[in-house]
This record gives sequence, C-alpha cells and structure tokens, in this order.
Amino acid sequence: MRVVHQASPWRSLFTDDGTLKLSALTAPLSHLSTHLSSPFTSLADVHAWQLSLAESLVHYDLPAWRISEVISDHNAMLYRQAISLSLDEMRAQGWGEPPVDYCVLLLGSAARYESLLGPDQDNALIIDDYPDHRHVEIDGYFQALGERFTQRLDEAGIPLCRGHVMARWPMWRKRLSEWRTQLSIWSADRRVKRVQQTNILLDFAPVAGNSALAERLAESIASTLPKASLFMHEMAALLDELPVALDRFGRVTSSPGLAAPHHQAVNLKQQGLLPLISAARLMCVRHRCPEMSTRARLVALDQAGELSAAQSALLVAAFERLQQRLLDQQRYNKAHGHAADGWVDMQRLRDDERLLLKFDLQQIKAFVQQARAA
Repeated sequence: MRVVHQASPWRSLFTDDGTLKLSALTAPLSHLSTHLSSPFTSLADVHAWQLSLAESLVHYDLPAWRISEVISDHNAMLYRQAISLSLDEMRAQGWGEPPVDYCVLLLGSAARYESLLGPDQDNALIIDDYPDHRHVEIDGYFQALGERFTQRLDEAGIPLCRGHVMARWPMWRKRLSEWRTQLSIWSADRRVKRVQQTNILLDFAPVAGNSALAERLAESIASTLPKASLFMHEMAALLDELPVALDRFGRVTSSPGLAAPHHQAVNLKQQGLLPLISAARLMCVRHRCPEMSTRARLVALDQAGELSAAQSALLVAAFERLQQRLLDQQRYNKAHGHAADGWVDMQRLRDDERLLLKFDLQQIKAFVQQARAA
C-alpha cells in the first residue's frame, strides 16, 4: 500500500460546528513539552529529545530551514544551561562570580541558526579587557568555565570540536582588545591558515554573557576586513577548495577525495551548502552587510545591488532545498541507527528531486564563480 497523505494537525484546526480547536494544533508537541519541563531531566535527555522535536515539526509541514532554526534555538538553550550549571559549580567550589564581563559566542552553523541533527561544538569566548597583572587569575577563571561547559555539552551529545574551535583553548578565548589585535594580524596578509581561522570567526552570535562585547567585535570586523585587500583576495581564492558536487559533464557527484559511504552518496554539506555559505559570507564581508544567516545574506546582497532579485530568489530556494535534502537524510539515518552527517543517498531521491538538485548546484556553482571573480 502506498501512503499518499500524512495526517496534519492543520486539518483538525476546526470542529464540525466551526469552533477553533487549538488543542488539536498543540497535541503533537504536548508530550514533548511535558518531558522537557521535568526538573529531573538531564542535559543528555534534553538533547536526545531533539529528534522527537524535529519529527513533530515535520508533522506541522514546516520546511527544513525553519526546523533548523528551532533546532538551533534548542542547542542555544542547551549552551545556556551548560554555562549556568558550570557557573553554579564554580561558585560552590569557591571560584566566586565572573571577575569581569564576558560573552560566550556560538560559531558556524549554530551562529547562523542553520543547525541540523548532527552538529559538533564551535564556540569562542570574549573577555572584557583587564590589566595584564591579573591575567593568571582572570584567564584561569574563564579557562575553567570553558572546560566545564564544553565538557557538559559533549556529555549531553554535542561533541567536542575535533579542530579545537572551543572556548576551552586560548586561541578561541581572548580579551576584546586581543581579539582586535588578532584580527589585525590575521588580515595583514594572505596566509591560508589565517584566512581559514578568520572565516571560522566571521559567523558568530552571542549565547551567554554581555552581548555588547559581541557587538563591539562585530564593529571591529566590519572596519578591518573590507580594507584588507590581500586578505580578501585569499578569502576569495579559498572558494576553490570547496568544489560544488558537479563533474565536468554537469553530473551530480562527490569529489574523489571524499570518503563516500557508498557509490551513490553525495556530500551535500561539503559540496553544496558550504560553497554557497562561504560565497555569501565573502560577498557580505566585502560589501559590509552585517547579516548572519545565509538566507538573510542572500536577501541583503539583492538589496545592496550585488545580486539580482531573480538570482537571490534562486539561491534562497536552492539553500532551502539542500537543507531539506539533508534533514530528510539525517532523519532517515537516525531512524536506522546511523550518524546524522552531510551525505545524501542519491538512490532515495525521486527523478524530479535529482533534476532540482542538479539545477540548484548549477546556480550555486555560478554564484561561487561570481564571488570568486568580484
């Protein structure tokens, strides 16, 4: 039997006599909210609840990009709880209150509110300026905080970053003045590693602490990077390291260097979303557009006259469909006990989905080339 319709809560919104029936609309989330509000729920339990949350949102016919925003909000809540628990633990151990203002930053997809079901940790810490003679005392406090909250998140199911992009490491834990100096050093020439590190920092959002520190860092980025011509050239050149998943005949395929789980798997995160995200980030830095999410950046580039309205709309649609393909695959993987990664099984796509995917990747490839040449 072929199932052609899944019952939707929207179809139960009205009773036979025309009365609004809000309980029918909230029913898919009711059991989840009861579980989440339990005072005995651990961070690991709350994180494990996320797949059920995603499934419930699918039941509301929400598109993947909307669901990814909710997942990102949920992860941000886990961050805040992990930080709060860590601060409570430090107070109980005699560390006292934070000695100066601070701001914990989300980085990457979490900062763009584009997380799906398998993110790891990417975070940083801005510490308000303090005199050098207090460095051991104050940095020691925030090192302890960074180690504690990242460990809690790892135990909850958001794994530690394998590239060490976390507030527990000095590279990603600095005073505001040190972040400004770091930006000046990173942008002074076109060294690949420095550009890569800056790219990581460019997508950030405050999650705990004093958000004014994040705003001041954003101002420094906007005033420093667009004027650094050699750095911007290298940032554009690095787009070549993210080839779109099309071969020279225009067929959808993964690069030979990527270890595909099987012969019809394509890494749409690495060779679809990331090229689009990187090109949009580059053009927004170049033209001083402060937007953070990929959709907002594409719209901003239209408003700034760097993309036509039609091209912006095509790229937004491509982004949304790639998010959908990845979320569908990750839900399938999770249901079958596999990892939620960036690979999509082409055998699971219908013919129309394959054609749309090829079209979307062509639009992304043209956009990347446009950003590279500008």
